[in-house]
Amino acid sequence: MQEYLQDSDIINCNDPDIMALSRQLRANSDNDQQIAHNCFVWVRDNIMHSMDYRMNPVTCKASDVLQHRTGYCYAKSHLLAALLRANQIPAGLCYQRLSVNDNGAPYCLHGLNTVYLADIGWYRIDARGNKEGIDARFCPPQEQLAFATVDENEIDFEEILAQPLAAVVDVLSSSKTYLDVYNNLPDAQTIT
Repeated sequence: MQEYLQDSDIINCNDPDIMALSRQLRANSDNDQQIAHNCFVWVRDNIMHSMDYRMNPVTCKASDVLQHRTGYCYAKSHLLAALLRANQIPAGLCYQRLSVNDNGAPYCLHGLNTVYLADIGWYRIDARGNKEGIDARFCPPQEQLAFATVDENEIDFEEILAQPLAAVVDVLSSSKTYLDVYNNLPDAQTIT
């Protein structure tokens, strides 16, 4: 479990602003499940999805997502992992391969999280941000993710990663605008 609690360049859970917010989110909570719920809802509802809101700058590192209050699903998952880890709750990263336009090719990766809850085990959560047609929630043990895989080329990857995929970090780090990211979304070949 230790690797799912570690600070890193991208999931920088020891950042002072992340530590301060993590303390606020655990206030008046008496168990890890309530703290994880608070972290999930805060990221889902307070960090604007870059494409939905047509927002720059492109963020990747958890502290940058918090500072700028925007990020793609990948970046939002980095912040959620950092907030959970700052609260000593093991958190990992997961990916799905989804149709970009919900009608076949092209496909891209979608980033989400998994959190370890003592009474449940690993539980996937998706703080991407809700909008019409998307209603992601924290309701263990039931998963309620932003997206379901619906065609044969879409995949729910089972791997729980301690750090983000290099291809995801590369796209976020090299893109100047939210449109640059959208035009270069990573696909599943980056996982294998």
